[in-house]
Amino acid sequence: MGEFTDKLATKPLFYQRAYLGSLLPNYVKSGNLEKYYQKLTDFNFLMAKIQHPEFGVQALIDDFNLVEDSEAVINPEYNTQKVKALNLIQATLWMSADILERDNTKLAEQLLGRLLYFEMPHIQVMLEVAKKWKAAPWLRPLTPCLTPPRRGLLRTLEGHSNPVYAVAVTADGKRAISGSFDNTLKVWDLTTGKEEFTLTGYSKGVYAVAVTADGKRAISGWWANTLKVWDLTIGKEEFTLKGHSKLVYAVATTADGKRAISGSDDNTLKVWDLTTRKEEFTFKGHSKGVYAVAITGDGKRAISGSDDNTLKVWDLNTGKEEFTLKGHSDSVCAVAVTADGKLAISGSADNTLKVWDLTTEKELFTLTGHTELVKSVAVTAEGKLAISGSWDSTLKVWDLTTGKEQFTLKDHGNSVQAVSVTGDGKRAISASWDNTVKVWDLNTGKEQFTLEGHSNWVKAVAITADGKRAISGSWDKTLKVWDLTTGDQLFTLSGHSKSINAFAVTADGKWAISGSWDTTIKVWDLTTVDELFTLTGHSKSVNAVAVTADAKRAISGSSDNTIKVWDLTTRKEEFTLTGHSKSVKAVAITPDGKRAISGSLDNSLKVWDLSSQNIIASFTGESSLASCAIAPDGVTIVAGARSGRVYFLRLEGMEELT
Repeated sequence: MGEFTDKLATKPLFYQRAYLGSLLPNYVKSGNLEKYYQKLTDFNFLMAKIQHPEFGVQALIDDFNLVEDSEAVINPEYNTQKVKALNLIQATLWMSADILERDNTKLAEQLLGRLLYFEMPHIQVMLEVAKKWKAAPWLRPLTPCLTPPRRGLLRTLEGHSNPVYAVAVTADGKRAISGSFDNTLKVWDLTTGKEEFTLTGYSKGVYAVAVTADGKRAISGWWANTLKVWDLTIGKEEFTLKGHSKLVYAVATTADGKRAISGSDDNTLKVWDLTTRKEEFTFKGHSKGVYAVAITGDGKRAISGSDDNTLKVWDLNTGKEEFTLKGHSDSVCAVAVTADGKLAISGSADNTLKVWDLTTEKELFTLTGHTELVKSVAVTAEGKLAISGSWDSTLKVWDLTTGKEQFTLKDHGNSVQAVSVTGDGKRAISASWDNTVKVWDLNTGKEQFTLEGHSNWVKAVAITADGKRAISGSWDKTLKVWDLTTGDQLFTLSGHSKSINAFAVTADGKWAISGSWDTTIKVWDLTTVDELFTLTGHSKSVNAVAVTADAKRAISGSSDNTIKVWDLTTRKEEFTLTGHSKSVKAVAITPDGKRAISGSLDNSLKVWDLSSQNIIASFTGESSLASCAIAPDGVTIVAGARSGRVYFLRLEGMEELT
């Protein structure tokens, strides 16, 4: 577990409980905030607490809440930088909680991957200690490579078996309710990231969800033209609201929780009294389906967005339309309103957002940047920022004061499918779904140049040992050989019946090994440009191939979730490695031929001992790992993710195995 944790384990149980459970509250009660701060920036203390069976990750996260930020800043010995450091560490633990709950040895991996971005002395001192953790073999991030706290993905909630179309959050921020085409609603605890319970009762998909301000009720709209009202305290359906003649696309509730407003494909909005459980009145005016509904904070107005490209503002007291907002050139798919009720923000299938002044009934400005339909919009409580979600797979954050985009939450333009490293360790070559091969300087981290020529996605890339040639494999069923000095194409190899997913070259540059969607591996002679033989055994697509330095073994990864080791002398399979839960997309071999590295759609990178056939270390990324390579030192690993992110890792703690 670690030297500190091991020593603590030798102490009596009451001592362990007191040290890990009572020490921090006692520091806070006595006003000794400096000691409190020191413990929460002590890597060894953090590791000991999450590894203790009576505490764990959530207990550690809760420790950071013992002191409020305002209280800490007032205290002269507890400056703003220390408060920021603690907030960053807590946010990192929160983001990594699901990973740490599955494997509590990954604390160092997660802290380094997320906090190396921050040049803060308090953070860097803790990370220096984390780097030296050697209780077991592990993969140490060499660069900041995971989503940092306070921007981007915090946690993924998994459990639905079909697409999720709707989500709502309780006012206190503690719960989320999601609606899916798997015909269920799920209620999630946003503190722990765990599912609390599932609400069932649908025969078809859920399109819309809203939650009352007190968090006690959820209202959902679905395919069967009705709304269901749920009691979130007991997890049961209360009643059903009937009246729409077509499916319900949108639903919202007033701040007092007494009313719900629904929008339907029948072109109407309906206002419902949740006390009497009856329809109050119907809004008619849109010429096409109503896709979005929002209600002002005072409950006096509703704003609807429609497939007729307009927004309408309705008076909830009189039941009449006030005015129509026109400007979008395609369907209005999302609407949000600021807390003061002065601004409305709409998202459209014309790929834009528009900001409207509800007092003057005028458009203020248009927000452009998304490349596809804008499906969702939310506004921060103070009304200064809007967040939009689009079918272009990005979230954008907008400044409603300036009308400008602040930033986009996305790592790369397209998926990185393959990575290879030159023998001298100075350059990396990556292949992407953008049909290109890029050459990178590993010292500066910058792109050197791009190789273009394939007519379809480039799925695989390899480099000869002398670093002079690169070979790429594409969905166009061909392999291309490139001159890395001139950047020119030398020749093309063909023979597979389906697209080529993977490619490797022997150290002497004489043989190439390719893996294909046709489930086979082919061995090629690069001198005569002939096919030598074919290896069969995988039951699904071969996605990755690597070869040992002595050219005696090849390793392949497949969509059948396995890795196979092949003897190139006898041309037969030696053994199969199992451990991934999804397709294996990448494999590599250390220079000494003793270890293999695999990357998978299960988001993990695994290091295998080829003698024992066991996993000796693993790394958990934030998306599927599509490529990997090993530097000549045998311990530095580069891995490319489907998100476009590149991970630089170092295998540590191997002395523990000797």
